[in-house]
Amino acid sequence: MLRHRRFAATAAALTLGAVATAVFGFVAPASAHVTVNPREATQGGYGRLAFRVPNESDTASTTKLEIFLPENAPLGSVSTMPVPGWTVAVEKRQVDPPVQVHGSEITEVVSKITWTAGEGAAITPGTFQEFPVSMGPLPEIDQMVFKALQTYSDGAVVRWIDEPQPGGEEPAAPAPVLTLTAAGADTPTTAPTDAPAAASPDDSDDEDGNGVAVGLGVAGLIAGLGGLVLGGLAFARTRRTSGGAPGDEATTPTS
Repeated sequence: MLRHRRFAATAAALTLGAVATAVFGFVAPASAHVTVNPREATQGGYGRLAFRVPNESDTASTTKLEIFLPENAPLGSVSTMPVPGWTVAVEKRQVDPPVQVHGSEITEVVSKITWTAGEGAAITPGTFQEFPVSMGPLPEIDQMVFKALQTYSDGAVVRWIDEPQPGGEEPAAPAPVLTLTAAGADTPTTAPTDAPAAASPDDSDDEDGNGVAVGLGVAGLIAGLGGLVLGGLAFARTRRTSGGAPGDEATTPTS
């Protein structure tokens, strides 16, 4: 039933989109755009991020991705993970004042990362590819905007460079955005040790034990009620076999 409802909702949305295109001559912004994942990290920490690139063309493949690191948030450490079949090139820029990293001053930071597909490695229609990056320490700002250029095998270039507008609708070609939160009890920089997490095997055992206890209690109650019923029936049979008439129990005694 749920699948049918989702299908109906999707079909309705597609129909409305087609009508809007025909009547008003515009198309809603594409939902499958270049994103950074996860989309949230902690200020001051290091993050392992991945730029996710879907291929939106029906006939061409994605052959190059260019990611521009924000100029207002220079990072002291940026390293890429090898992606099979792709080559990576890193461009740097000078910064003044220097970036402080573990007591050292960094005067040169990464400004742009470019991945280029080798033969047979392009992102084909209907698929996506992720490009992992490790970076930090993450700056003490609310968000980082990574503008991106996606190049296709037919020469088309999609510019994912539109910055988010507070309180506004999603732009037509949104840039990947990483939201940064302040370090604290609710957003630890390391793996949480006392925060609620997924149920552990011990938790599961406790829940199973509680469930069994409740089940046994219910079963005992049912058995007790059954015993009372059987006892009442036995008592009635005893009265009948002792000579009393069926209607005698309902007769009011007289003195």
